[in-house]
Amino acid sequence: MKDFMMIFIGADYQELGLSPEQLQERMGKWFAWNEKMQKQGIVKAGDALLPYVKRVSGPNRTVTDAPLIEGKELIGGYYIVQAENADAVVKIAEDYPDYDLDGTVEIREVMVFDQQ
Repeated sequence: MKDFMMIFIGADYQELGLSPEQLQERMGKWFAWNEKMQKQGIVKAGDALLPYVKRVSGPNRTVTDAPLIEGKELIGGYYIVQAENADAVVKIAEDYPDYDLDGTVEIREVMVFDQQ
């Protein structure tokens, strides 16, 4: 089994103007999906991410500290899952709750370094 990161890209729920009821329903879908994967024993880690960014870049280590303005490409969270291969993770991603909001799941294999 290998580790894969599923990165969730989509709009900020607050920016979409979801009502409290819609937000609660959406979170219920996320909790159900997480519970399903937990029962299957494939989730190693995962969290939602706040839409605020602190970036350090360039040779001068320039620090930018700001909320994200453009929410269409917001990285909203991630899971690290165990699977045989990337195709198996594509199958896992079929239940991603935000496809109806034009959400995207990016799947990346975690690189393992031999440190000997």
